[in-house]
Amino acid sequence: MRIVALLVAILVSFATPLRAADDGAAARAVISAQTEAITRDDAATAYSYAAPAIQNLFPQADAFMTMVRNKYAPVYRHKSFEFGASREIAGQIEQDVHIIDADGVPWEALYTMEPQADGSLKIIGCVLKVVGQAV
Repeated sequence: MRIVALLVAILVSFATPLRAADDGAAARAVISAQTEAITRDDAATAYSYAAPAIQNLFPQADAFMTMVRNKYAPVYRHKSFEFGASREIAGQIEQDVHIIDADGVPWEALYTMEPQADGSLKIIGCVLKVVGQAV
C-alpha cells in the first residue's frame, strides 16, 4: 500500500509541471493568434481572444482595435515578439513577452490569461513597459 501511495505522489508531482507546461503552451498559442490578427488589422479575430471583461470595456471589435493601436503600439507593430517564462498564479496564467517595437525599442509585456467555462483561455490584460524604465 505504501508503494502505491508513493507512486501516486510521484505521478502527481510530475503532473503539475506538465499541466503548467500545457497551460503555458495554450497561453502562447492564444497570444500568438491574437497578435497575428492584430498585425493583419483583423479586429474581429483579435477581439475574439479578449476575455469578457475586456469585451465589456470595448463592446465593439473596432473600438478594441483602436485601443490596441493607440495604447499598445509595440504589440500592434513590432519587429520581434518572443515569449519568455509563463506561470500560473491564483488560477490565471501569466506570460512574459519580449518585444522589439517598430522603432527598435525593447519592451517587456506581461499578459494575463483567464480560463473560461468552455475550457478556452482568454486574455484579461497586458501590461507593457519599456525595458530599463519604470512604468
